[in-house]
Amino acid sequence: MITEKKEGIKAGWAQVDITPEEKVLLAGQFYARVSEEVMDPVTTTALAVESAGSAGGPGQVIMVSCDLATISDELRDDVRARIKAENAEINPDAIFIGATHCHSAPDVRLVPYGMSQYGRDYKKIIMPDMFSEEDDQYGMWPPIDFGVMPPGEYADFAAERIAEAVKKAWESRESSAAAYGMGPAVIGRNRRLTYKDGRSKMYGKAGTSEFSHVEGYEDHKVQAMMTYDSNEKLTGIVVNVPCPSQVRENSFSISADYWHETRQELRQRFGSHIHILGQCAPAGDQSPHVLVGSRGEERMWRLSGNDLSRNRSRESSTPCEEIAQRIAEALEYIIPAAEKEIDGKPEFCHKIENLKLPRRLISEQDLEEALEDARPFKEKYFQLVDEIKNNPEIRKQPRWYTEVAKAYRKMERGERVKKRFELQKEQPEMPIEVHALRMGDMGFATNPFELYLDYGVRIQELSKATQTFLIQKAGCSGTYLPSKRSVACGGYGSVPASTNIGPEGGDKLVEWTTNSINDMFT
Repeated sequence: MITEKKEGIKAGWAQVDITPEEKVLLAGQFYARVSEEVMDPVTTTALAVESAGSAGGPGQVIMVSCDLATISDELRDDVRARIKAENAEINPDAIFIGATHCHSAPDVRLVPYGMSQYGRDYKKIIMPDMFSEEDDQYGMWPPIDFGVMPPGEYADFAAERIAEAVKKAWESRESSAAAYGMGPAVIGRNRRLTYKDGRSKMYGKAGTSEFSHVEGYEDHKVQAMMTYDSNEKLTGIVVNVPCPSQVRENSFSISADYWHETRQELRQRFGSHIHILGQCAPAGDQSPHVLVGSRGEERMWRLSGNDLSRNRSRESSTPCEEIAQRIAEALEYIIPAAEKEIDGKPEFCHKIENLKLPRRLISEQDLEEALEDARPFKEKYFQLVDEIKNNPEIRKQPRWYTEVAKAYRKMERGERVKKRFELQKEQPEMPIEVHALRMGDMGFATNPFELYLDYGVRIQELSKATQTFLIQKAGCSGTYLPSKRSVACGGYGSVPASTNIGPEGGDKLVEWTTNSINDMFT
């Protein structure tokens, strides 16, 4: 039964389609991908909660999830500015937006991770010899005509739609209650394999005599918060999963990845009216790809009747349909049990802070190695640009842009390391926006990183909340934040060039998050 409500909470939901009508550049990977079809829609979902409060006074929070790879600071700020101009009731700072970390969704990045302070002047500052005004629109990609809606234009389009979802969710608030729980589901797998020489590799090969072990932990649970109306009818579910949505990460199709099938499956089982808000928990070293035991898994997927032709980026990637079924089965376990303790008057407190974390320092050797790695790509980039200019017929070839875009990104990566080397002397700390929330016996906290699971486990075990929902990729400073053991083993995702913050900053993030949540429970 719902506990007695005197003032309680009000909750409202909304889902809005953010699928572009034009071709776009897709996020993820070093090479560019222009969308060639829409496999399924990408959406944004908002949950607005208003509380009379009892742990921190009256308050509000608007959780937003988007089927995107990341949420740039510019996109977040644009959404807040639109809300501030149109609805005085909503506190813009109460909005936090997380991405499901989908690599088959439109790109919204205008500047690289960790470089937001320079805004659209970033390329003009670090690469003045090759800057073009077109850079303002193509963001992370080279200033060549891709023949698509540029990321800058799509970001404007998405901001309008996300703000619409926030407003609709706020306007649909009604007296509500909440319940929560967790259940088992194998979805994310550790994607870093360690070899006998002590080195790790992302997406390494296990079937070799040099393979030693899987580097880190795997978290096989689904966390969920359900909301109910005054008639005890389920209205929506927050689903928190430690796995990015990257089954189709190399696809040239727009897709919400496994979240599309998950929404369909959950609505089929629990009601077509319910809203589903997907959250990506710490999963910097996780993915839906199976690196150990894949042959047996593949056979069972086939025998189970899963459609293995749905554009999986790897043969070993768990099918979207299989992931959806596993999440739904976890919810079928969670919901009946959780409904025994529906809370209509949860204690509520929300905190936001610009937390300064120590930068991961770039050594002179790191700089030299990064520039050396980038040098051949710089030469290749200008060579390919000249070929395209001198031979326009190249543009008629399928996916003609992939190599020139990859050369540009690899070149830019080296230049960015150089800028970070200069920046760390002036600004040894980097600010990030983080949120902490208490709702009843639940804790929520955001971070902008691809946060390695080790940190997530520490936070959850140190937190006084019965369950702690962590949301990564909520902001644009979000390169990988690797664990200490991963840094020692090297490899992509742990080397300085792919990380702005290292284990020292990870420790500080753990400390801030646990202290902030625990202060709400004293």
